[in-house]
Formats: sequence, C-alpha cells, structure tokens
Amino acid sequence: MKIAISGKGGVGKTTIMALAAREFRRLGREVLIIDADPSPHMAQTLGISPEGITPLAEMTRLLAERAGKTPGSPYYQLNPQVNDLLERFMISRDGYRLMVLGAIQKAEAGCACPENQVLRKMLQKMLLGDNDVVLLDMEAGVEHLGRGTVAGVDHLLIVVIPSRSSIRTGLKIKKLAEEARITHVAFVGNLVGGEDDRLFLRENLGTEPLVCFPESPLIRRAERTEQPLVAIEDALDNAPAELVRKLIATP
Repeated sequence: MKIAISGKGGVGKTTIMALAAREFRRLGREVLIIDADPSPHMAQTLGISPEGITPLAEMTRLLAERAGKTPGSPYYQLNPQVNDLLERFMISRDGYRLMVLGAIQKAEAGCACPENQVLRKMLQKMLLGDNDVVLLDMEAGVEHLGRGTVAGVDHLLIVVIPSRSSIRTGLKIKKLAEEARITHVAFVGNLVGGEDDRLFLRENLGTEPLVCFPESPLIRRAERTEQPLVAIEDALDNAPAELVRKLIATP
C-alpha cells in the first residue's frame, strides 16, 4: 500500500503521517517513509537523528544521470534506473525505514525536476508485499500533482484545518488528484476543536473527512521542544488508529 499526504503548509501533515506510521508499526506492518517535503522534518518527528542521512536531492550528478538529462537540454528521460536507490539512501531506526528526498538548497537553482522524476519512477517500480506500507510526505500545495509525482500511489490524504484558506487549497488538490486518476482521495481534518469545526469542514468540503484529529497540547509541546511525536501517548480521540483502520479496510 502506497499512501501520500498533502495539504496547505502548516496544517500538520507531517505530524499525521508520523502518527499513522506508528499505528502501522503497532500492527506489525513494514513501514517505509519517504520525506519529499522541500523542508524535511520527518526524521525529527520520528526521533531519528538527521546525522548520517543523505538526502537524495544532494546527489546532484547522480540524479541528473538517472533522470537522463542531456547537457544543455531541458528534457529528462521517462525511465530512470532507480532499483538500487532505496537501499543506498534508506536508513532504518527503531522499526522505521526513512528516505529523505530533500530539496533545492540554493536560490535560483531551478526546478527540482530530476528529484521528482526519480521519485515518481521509484513509486511506480516498488514491488510491495502484503505487509508493506509506503508513506509519502509531500510538499505543501499543489505543485507535486502538476508534476505527476504521486501518480503511483493508492491513497492520497489531504489534510485540512478549519480555515477557509486550508479548504481552498484542499479542494484544489482534490480536483488535481482526481484528474491524475488517483484511486482513493480523502480529507483528514486536523486541529478540530469541536462540533462547530466538524460542521465547518463538512459544509465547506462537501463531504465528511475520513478522520478528524483534535487539538493536542501534548503534540504542540512536543513539537516546540523537538521531542519525537511517535513517543507521545496522546490518544487523540483514537484518530490515528481509526485512520489506519479505514485505510486498511479500503479495497
């Protein structure tokens, strides 16, 4: 199962992805997390030291070779060889496997085309067993859908909070995801304070969120003090377990 998560910046998608990873691990699933956010924080969220992690995007020459860009040409080949990259750039800690895509590090460095082309191919070529789960933390906004990066996923979760700007972005992501023929697209509510927030989301999204995560002082404190979120024992109204259960139950 390949699951991507997206949404407007600041809505908590990395937090929700980390909590989902924890629930899948508790069920005995083999979990690979790919941090494809240009500002990657998944390692810290999982309690993994970023030391020793080499983001794939930093291997500029390798990416250019794999993406097949001809010097002086703006075009990339559509079939890069990626079979060995998972083992070379993946680290394993505390039952989690993590791969960091990374991002452009310099101003005016141009498009992240090689990184996204290689990631797209990896998602298409991964051979997963019944017990394997791939969780993909995408960049904020809609650009990754325009590039077709998540075309190979089974589920796209769009995180929204009870705000109009978040909902506008979420609806735009949903429209692009449907055009990209992603099989299962669902909204996940976050920072939901009560029934008024649930009603606001339901009325403005035009559908019920798959799951709603409540506000959590424990999660907020952990983020501010850089504690791993997967170590926080906040039940969160059972939202993480419910999210994973519904994903597994979706045919």
